[in-house]
Amino acid sequence: MYDSGKIIPGLIIFVLIITIPIWYNRGTAGSVPKPVLPKDAKTCVLPAAEIRAEHMKLLNVWRDDVLRDGKRETFELEGKQYQKSLMLTCMKCHTSKKQFCDTCHTYASVTPYCWDCHLAPVE
Repeated sequence: MYDSGKIIPGLIIFVLIITIPIWYNRGTAGSVPKPVLPKDAKTCVLPAAEIRAEHMKLLNVWRDDVLRDGKRETFELEGKQYQKSLMLTCMKCHTSKKQFCDTCHTYASVTPYCWDCHLAPVE
């Protein structure tokens, strides 16, 4: 390498410039939000850890069952009947979209399309 005195420092400066966003934002992601849970609800349709990870898949299955297949039957969990419905099941307990849904979706930079069809609950 004839110009190693210029190439090596140039490569180092290039790598530093390209990685500035990584170094600048290191450790500033913030803490994971804690959504406001309903006080009177003791159970959900799935355990808490599972519903956090799988709620969108569950809502998609419910949507497919109800809208595409016409299966509107209820299901039973611990002796209590539930409907396959975002508004009639989930939002009955989790009444605040802003405090419950939006805190985690904003943190994860996710824009769910639920509210394209459903009316957001009035708070």
